[in-house]
Amino acid sequence: MAANDAALHDALTIMEGHSTVQQDKVSKIREVVVANDPANHSALVGHVGASQFLIGGPDGVGKISPGPNPYDLLSASLAACTAMTVRFQARRRKLPLDRVEVCVSFHHGVQGERGSFERNLVLEGELDAQQRAFLLEAANLCPVGEILGIRADIRTRADATTSGCNASTQASYEDDLAELRIPYIDPD
Repeated sequence: MAANDAALHDALTIMEGHSTVQQDKVSKIREVVVANDPANHSALVGHVGASQFLIGGPDGVGKISPGPNPYDLLSASLAACTAMTVRFQARRRKLPLDRVEVCVSFHHGVQGERGSFERNLVLEGELDAQQRAFLLEAANLCPVGEILGIRADIRTRADATTSGCNASTQASYEDDLAELRIPYIDPD
């Protein structure tokens, strides 16, 4: 299995754009810009290239702006990277994966403990137990997960249902704020 682990890690390294071969080109840096919305100064808008999206959270005057909050965006990054990694490995190995669904939720650590992400995978297709185990292992090696894993625990499980998302357990940004100590900065 160690040879499989090494091959999987090498493939993911290449997928991330890092190669052991000297690269002649300088890698491109994609910058994310977040700024006040000119039409609504209490709202924030994220910009990535030509894409724009609202970012929710406290607006500074006691209200919560609509849109995904920073924790939702972290969870979305982990879910997207996981789905891409699993899909890439399935195609590379020619596995019969018809569809991948990744649901991620973030849970704050209490009193100095590490936060954690819960990641549920739904793998649809005529996959045998070994193929499912391989794709679950690939999910645990996604690049964003490796970065987030430095400061948070990530627990991954395969979900046998067709949808692993549970809308009834959604937390609000107010819940996030209640669990975090946000320093008060006096403007004077």
